[in-house]
Amino acid sequence: MKKLACLIAVALPAAFSTAASAACGSFTIASMNWQSAEVLASLDQFILNTGYGCSAEITTSDTVPAITSLVEKGKPEVVPESWVDLMPEVVAGGLKDGKIVELSRSLSDGGQQGWFIPRYMLDEHPNLNKIEEILAHPELFPAPEDKSKGAVYNGPQGWGGTVVTTQLAKAFGIENKGFTLVDTGSAAGLDGSMAKAYEQKAPWLGFYWSPTSMLGKYDMVAVDFGMANDPAEWKRCTSSADCADPKPNAFPRDNVFTLVSKKFADETDPAVIDYLKKRSWTNDTVNQLMAWMTDNQATGEDGARQFLKEHPDMWSAWVSPEAAERIKAAL
Repeated sequence: MKKLACLIAVALPAAFSTAASAACGSFTIASMNWQSAEVLASLDQFILNTGYGCSAEITTSDTVPAITSLVEKGKPEVVPESWVDLMPEVVAGGLKDGKIVELSRSLSDGGQQGWFIPRYMLDEHPNLNKIEEILAHPELFPAPEDKSKGAVYNGPQGWGGTVVTTQLAKAFGIENKGFTLVDTGSAAGLDGSMAKAYEQKAPWLGFYWSPTSMLGKYDMVAVDFGMANDPAEWKRCTSSADCADPKPNAFPRDNVFTLVSKKFADETDPAVIDYLKKRSWTNDTVNQLMAWMTDNQATGEDGARQFLKEHPDMWSAWVSPEAAERIKAAL
């Protein structure tokens, strides 16, 4: 009987795996060359292979080639973190032609760019996250080279966010209000300026974005520009370095979706699609996970396992009870 019980115990998972794999099938998941996309791809691979018996493989790509290939060739079948606003016409065309399917918002609160200040400054000076309050007090943000002026730390040349920050600085007339833009020269320079200020509890105001490990490590507050984003003005001038007459505007929230091929959505196990429709997390969750990954020099696979161990209540709501048990057993 003991031998028979052991044989059954081994046979059941094997039988499940074969059946589930047949229903789910083999497919590829796109992993991008930044942390949040890397860890999300690894998370989907682990959950789908372990919980649903899929045979998912990861392929490394980038936003433009991955989405273009998905629309034109149907591969990679799953693009977990698609920044669709970078290719709105291609995505809209793929949806209209029935080539792709849009599932969950990967980032429930959208990708975020903007100007940020440390929370300890807001705690000390209520309403300091408002642009009009900031511009009224340049003395609270002394520039490193000229303490008589306020500083807005900008990104390096070549970044879209650097162009936007420069144009918004003109639009809000920061120079006439006692401020100057500080060229940090590189991504490391921008990060270093924030880290140094935060660790010394010193003032800081500048461009940054989320999700990032920096905003997982340092508690920063987005500046409120007092208006909604104007897409037409953004396209006309805010995002154009050559535009001479920028108007006040605000950063948009980037739409970040999970996209899959229509063929995959139609043919795979419906439970897999149900998971991908439910799977969504916030910038705060991803920021903290990325900070852990950076501190521990962790891979996307390491980060996925860390998230699964730390947040069972969150991911259990995305999967079936049976899949949850298999995932927990695998961990």
